[in-house]
Amino acid sequence: MTVTELVSYEDALASYDPVMGLEVHVELGTKTKMFCGCATTLGAEPNSQTCPTCLGLPGALPVVNAVGVESAVRIGLALNCEIAEWCRFARKNYFYPDMPKNFQTSQYDEPIAFNGHLDVQLADGEVFRIGIERAHMEEDTGKSTHIGGATGRIHGARHSLLDYNRAGIPLIEIVTKPITGAGERAPEVARAYVAELRELIRTLGVSEARMEMGQLRCDVNLSLRPHGREAFGTRSETKNVNSLRSVERAVRFEIQRHAAVLGDGGTIVQETRHFHEENGTTTSGRVKEEAEDYRYFPEPDLVPVAPAKEWVERLRGELPELPLARRNRLREEWGISAHEMQSVLNAGAIDLIVATTAAGADAAAARKWWMGELARRANEQGVELSELPITPAHVARVAALVAEGALNDKLARAVIEGVLAGEGDPDEVVEKRGLRIVSDEGALGRAVDEAIAANPGVADKVRGGKVAAAGALVGAVMKATRGQADAARARELILEKLGAAE
Repeated sequence: MTVTELVSYEDALASYDPVMGLEVHVELGTKTKMFCGCATTLGAEPNSQTCPTCLGLPGALPVVNAVGVESAVRIGLALNCEIAEWCRFARKNYFYPDMPKNFQTSQYDEPIAFNGHLDVQLADGEVFRIGIERAHMEEDTGKSTHIGGATGRIHGARHSLLDYNRAGIPLIEIVTKPITGAGERAPEVARAYVAELRELIRTLGVSEARMEMGQLRCDVNLSLRPHGREAFGTRSETKNVNSLRSVERAVRFEIQRHAAVLGDGGTIVQETRHFHEENGTTTSGRVKEEAEDYRYFPEPDLVPVAPAKEWVERLRGELPELPLARRNRLREEWGISAHEMQSVLNAGAIDLIVATTAAGADAAAARKWWMGELARRANEQGVELSELPITPAHVARVAALVAEGALNDKLARAVIEGVLAGEGDPDEVVEKRGLRIVSDEGALGRAVDEAIAANPGVADKVRGGKVAAAGALVGAVMKATRGQADAARARELILEKLGAAE
């Protein structure tokens, strides 16, 4: 089915209710792998971080990573889950080249965390509760690089290269309960959920959760059911969606595709699908196996995991303030709307603004610079705000110089430009570039006299009572001083010299 055959989104929602299930895989930021002592450093030489255990060689025995278990429990608690008193690992058997053991060590019917929920806030402030079915521990697979062919996938490739450095890295898979009732907002809800989950993971400090680096990946399950029907339809599973925007687009596309197939009297095939960033479409992958096809059985080489209640409660008491509660507190402190806070969240600016206020800036000024000039520059360079070579302390100093009257906004932007260019801290840039506002009465008075002399017609209008015309003279002063004059004081001097009153 091509894009042109899709029904409109509105027509799809007129006939069907979308039902979603989101499976998010999070790579934990542990120093070693889940079942062996191999390092997890990114960017290492291919196959240099492997051992007999993660390669599945005969006689090698796994040992559970204690930090991985603790991270799983902390994630479960933050998701309001029940924590299992006893659980164990299982072997999920299937053959694929990037799984050297031919099975994945995972959890099947006994996850470490289950039956929770996460509240997510939409752009207009509405809170939508997502039920959490389970969060379980497992290990990542290796990485395949397919050489040749037009798509970069295995089909049409001449050969494939395998890197097992990633095989065995700890993963937590978080699976939602069926998400119903979202209606036309289903794509927005899906995006908001993954965004909120990413913020939660980062807040816990268990992973950087960078989607562009594969540290957080989302599988989007979607089905449609006719209005008024209880039974769910057949689902598709779009695999490894790796950006918030793509999660939203994948849900929207699959709603339209399912509706088109069903509307033509067709049948939805339960399958995995690939998402294509370039045009927002999905294509068929493989027919989806059921759980029994994986031939799960308990892992005989690992003892069960039995978290002590006292330990779990200690971890619960150590949880940080969670993202939604923190945002609501900050929004109230900053006096901004839910929509404005959503923009700050989307820009990745919350922590930067908090750090800038901690360095002495007013919250409004901190937001102004991070969400304005700095967000613009980050967007131009295609980087995250946090990747810009400027610190919250630098921004706080720029804000202080503006508040003191030493800089105006134009000069402050020039100071920021200098800091980003590596010319030093804000005070050094001010001195090197000579950017302080001209407020000395002698220099400013001379600039005002020159402006009046050069614009006699405008001066006559001001003398005649047309005070608004003084703006043109202020502009002339600013031009003559390269934008460094104190505009307010320049206006006062102009009116004084021309004998005019406000």
